[in-house]
Amino acid sequence: MLSREEAWTLLCDWTPTEKLRIHARTVEIVMRDLAGRCQGDIEQWGLAGLLHDADYDRWPEEHPRRIVAWLRDRGEEAVAHAISAHFTQWGVSYDSLLDKALLASDEITGFVYACALIRPDRLETLEPKSVKKRLKSPAFASGVNRAEVAEGLRMLMEEIGGTEDEHLARIIAALKPHAAELGLSPVA
Repeated sequence: MLSREEAWTLLCDWTPTEKLRIHARTVEIVMRDLAGRCQGDIEQWGLAGLLHDADYDRWPEEHPRRIVAWLRDRGEEAVAHAISAHFTQWGVSYDSLLDKALLASDEITGFVYACALIRPDRLETLEPKSVKKRLKSPAFASGVNRAEVAEGLRMLMEEIGGTEDEHLARIIAALKPHAAELGLSPVA
């Protein structure tokens, strides 16, 4: 199995922008947390989260083909498939919980991060209702595809149960211990 250290090295080589590296790290954290709750392979799910956009900065027109091919060359088929399916409009099937979990974690994790950034206390008092309220405002974090968020949450809830609020609360809780690393420490 590909090590996390190898994956991080690749991400840093292929991803020059800190913003996208932070996004990759937040999705990795959320995926590891979800794997632990769903009896998934924590390392594998973490790799999917960490590498899902690894080729986007340098080769946006080829995304995700480069990272998918790189992973397949290393025998990481499950991670490669999940990454190839992390946007519904690509038309790739969702064959595993890993595939659905990555779809359900990518866009919404970025959105939760954006919600935290505009608050002086960042993640400390962020609640699902605040995130859901912001989702209704198309002008806020306009790059986040609301249809992808909705479909990912629907698939995940169908597969493992729970509610949108529970999924959002889990994302917030998973990110809190990493607030300083992610640039989400409360503003003094």
